[in-house]
Amino acid sequence: MERNLLVAGFGGQGVMLFGNLLATCVCEYTDKNVTYFPSYGAEQRGGTANCYVVISDEMIGAPVVDEIEDLIVLNEPSLDRFLGRCKKGGRLFVNSSIVTKKIERDDIQALNVPVTDLALEMGNSRIQNLIMLGAYVGYTDIIPREVMLKGIEKKLGGKRPDMIPLNQKAFCKGFDIGREACVKDN
Repeated sequence: MERNLLVAGFGGQGVMLFGNLLATCVCEYTDKNVTYFPSYGAEQRGGTANCYVVISDEMIGAPVVDEIEDLIVLNEPSLDRFLGRCKKGGRLFVNSSIVTKKIERDDIQALNVPVTDLALEMGNSRIQNLIMLGAYVGYTDIIPREVMLKGIEKKLGGKRPDMIPLNQKAFCKGFDIGREACVKDN
């Protein structure tokens, strides 16, 4: 099994945290191989940001791929830039709170998750990435839910232990959305 994904959005949306947290949890808590490759725009907050993550049972040849199996976009410019690279039969996860374009492709599965709206409802716009990460993990079952919750506590609890419950709640909210959509699609 090998899965590759690209997470893309504006700097400040937690794109790198999404990829790094997923890669770290896979590396520390499973027997799978993983690569994480970040790419920043000229400026961080407000500029473009994306990262590649490849997860595999085998050795990984390259951290960056031409055809993306799973594309996660948190803003419209990222959709415009990367949608054409999503392979036929791939999956697209869209922040439907701010991406308003209609997806013109019928050869991929698309899951719309209003992560910005949900994060605001939960009282903190900075958790939108964790909601989307939860939706991705819930839909793909790439790594167990409990492993991600443990990783969130370990990786994000150091500086702000008071935020652990909200971060985990955000992940679980997204996880439930992803799991429900997966059941519906399959």
